[in-house]
Parts: sequence; structure tokens; C-alpha cells
Amino acid sequence: MDIWNGFVEALKGLVEQSGILSLSWQNYVMMAVACFLMFLAIKKQYEPLLLLPIAFGMLLVNLYPDIMGAPHINLVEISSATDPAAAGHVVREIGGKIFYEDPTYGGLLYYLYQGVKLGIYPPLIFLGIGCMTDFGPLIANPKSFILGAAAQIGIFITFIGAILLGFTQAQAGAIGIIGGADGPTAIYVTSKLAPELLGPIAVAAYSYMALVPIIQPPIMKLLTTKKERSVVMAQLRPVSKLEKIMFPIIVVIICAIALPSAAPLVGMLMLGNIFKESGVVERISKTAQNELMNIITIFLGVTVGATATGTVFLTPKTLGIIALGLFAFCMGTAFGVLFGKIMYKLSGGKVNPLIGSAGVSAVPMAARVANKVGQEENPGNFLLMHAMGPNVAGVIGSAVAAGVLMSILS
Repeated sequence: MDIWNGFVEALKGLVEQSGILSLSWQNYVMMAVACFLMFLAIKKQYEPLLLLPIAFGMLLVNLYPDIMGAPHINLVEISSATDPAAAGHVVREIGGKIFYEDPTYGGLLYYLYQGVKLGIYPPLIFLGIGCMTDFGPLIANPKSFILGAAAQIGIFITFIGAILLGFTQAQAGAIGIIGGADGPTAIYVTSKLAPELLGPIAVAAYSYMALVPIIQPPIMKLLTTKKERSVVMAQLRPVSKLEKIMFPIIVVIICAIALPSAAPLVGMLMLGNIFKESGVVERISKTAQNELMNIITIFLGVTVGATATGTVFLTPKTLGIIALGLFAFCMGTAFGVLFGKIMYKLSGGKVNPLIGSAGVSAVPMAARVANKVGQEENPGNFLLMHAMGPNVAGVIGSAVAAGVLMSILS
């Protein structure tokens, strides 16, 4: 009988220590969402480098919430400052009583998340993006800047809409930046303006970046005709090495002087690009675009996903942020295409308006989607390099929009 009672008590203790009793229905819903996102990443290959770590971090934190737990200090009362129990601890006297500090440590992802919270990871991601980006298509066709700027209109429309829905101006600015489809920029702006919204905004921004192939094509087809989508654009002119070297230097000087708030993002983007284009620091360039980029992507993706706990994420306010983020992204895509149609008219039908959709800064996925939709109408149509102009302009544009919001609201 004693053996049986002992077995029952052991089994009871095991169940109590497990997550079966501690997890809520919200946790299980978020686990299902995480599994669906992993399906999209693995089966459909929608930005798997981003979506897979985000989804797994989401799954992990809802299975074991303490992995994001913050450290704290327990105060234990003792009889005197020389009490042996206090050995090795910090001793305090509070209200005539003596306590020693018994610290507990945070979860693994709590510490990795500090790079997100402090705005460290986003500029490092921009460094890697700069090393991997060819600004040649943008330099060859400077008019692409117009499309990159047009796609940022969704940010400011959503900013106004969020204010009307009751969010503060700072929160509205952080929500609006999701429309740029630039995860690092969204995280950086939110950490400065509305850190309390960092979790849902980061998850929304990276999720919409990964879902570009699903979200953009219906909007592109709705706003364009078959004739417009079939336009074959002339080949871009060659760009000299001197132009490619001077471009990042000129851009960073202009942006840093005009919008100092955008300097960390634009500066690191252009630093990475000059590493690439100079040709004299190949080792550094390869490290930034490979090892460093991969490490930061893992840390960023898993910790961003780990902010999506069921009890925090499944609230009306958070779901409203997700909906506004989707609206912002759709508006950015729509305005990019609409300005592309204007350029189509002004050029006498020489510009394919689909490339305007790439003005959101989901590099290079948005450019690939524009190319794919164009080839569906005309298999001989190759829009990738033309779409890369607005695409990289969108990266700069989203950073500039971020600088404008931070300058006005911070």
C-alpha cells in the first residue's frame, strides 16, 4: 500500500510539474498557429529563413512560457547579517528587518531577446542586407525611387487610422511602420516609440514579409490589366563600379544630415554595401552576409516568435494591431502599383506597373513576386532586375519613413 501511495504521489507531482495543467486554451491556439506557419515555411517555402525560427519560437514559448521569463530577486528574511544562510548573497535591511537577496535567472530566450529590445539586431541585419544587395538597378533607373517612396504611403495612412482607433501617436507610428514590410525597421522603430507593442508588431511584420507571395498577387492583379502586366521593359544600362561605390557614401551623408534618427539603419545598410562594392574587404563582406547574418537571423526569429504567448497575443488590442499591419502592407503594395500605372501612362506603356509592388522593402521576395506575376501573363517577360530597383529603394524608403516618425514622435 505504501508503495502504491508513493507511486500515486510521484505521478501527481509529475503531472503538477508538467505543462498539462498550467497551459491555457490560448496557448493551444498559438501552438496550432505555429504549426501552420511551419507548414508554410517547410512545405510552401515562404521565406523559411524567417518563418521557421519565428514559428518554432512561438511553439516553444507556448509549451514552456518560462523560457522567456524575466529574472527577479527574492528577499529571504534572516536573523542577522552574519547568518550563515546569507553567505555569498547581498544583504539588505528593510524596515528594521534583515534580508538577503536570492536571485533567480531568466529564461534562455529572455537574454537573447535583449538584442531585439535594445535595437541591436535590426542594424546588424541591415549590415548583412547591405552586403547582399546590388543597388545597380536603382542607380540605373533612379525613377525607381518614386515607386519605393510611393509604397511607404501605406505607413502614414495606417498611422492616421490607428490614431482614429484610439492608439497613441507613438503606438500608431510603430503600427504603421509594418506597412513597409521591413521587419528590422519595424522592430527598431517600435523599440524606440512603443516598446510595449514590440511582440505583436515584430510577429506581424515578419509574418507579412514571409507571406508576400500570398498577399501581394491578388492586389497586383486587381489593380492592373492583362496588357499592363504583359509589358516587357527595356534592358537597364550598365552601372560602373565608381557609381556603385559613390552611391552608399552619398546616400548616408544625405540621410544622416536630413534625418539623424534614420542614421543607424541607413548607415549600417550602406556600410554593408560599400563592403561589397569596394572589393577590398572580401572577408568582412562574406562574414557579414553569411555567418553574422545567419546568427542574427536565428536569434531574431526565435525571440520574435517567443513573444507570441497565447495570453498576451490573443487579445482584441493585439489582434487589432495585426489587422492594421495587414492593412498597412496592402496599402503599401497598392500605392506602389498605382504609381507604377502612372509611370506606365507617362512613359507611353514602357513601364510595367507590377514593379511598383516591389516598393515594399521585403527584399528580394517582393521583386521575385513581381517577376512571377509578370511571367504568368507573358512567359518571356523578365522583370526581376527592374523590380529590384523599387525593392531596394523601398528598403531605403522604409528607413527614411522610420526616421521621419521617430523625429516627429519621440
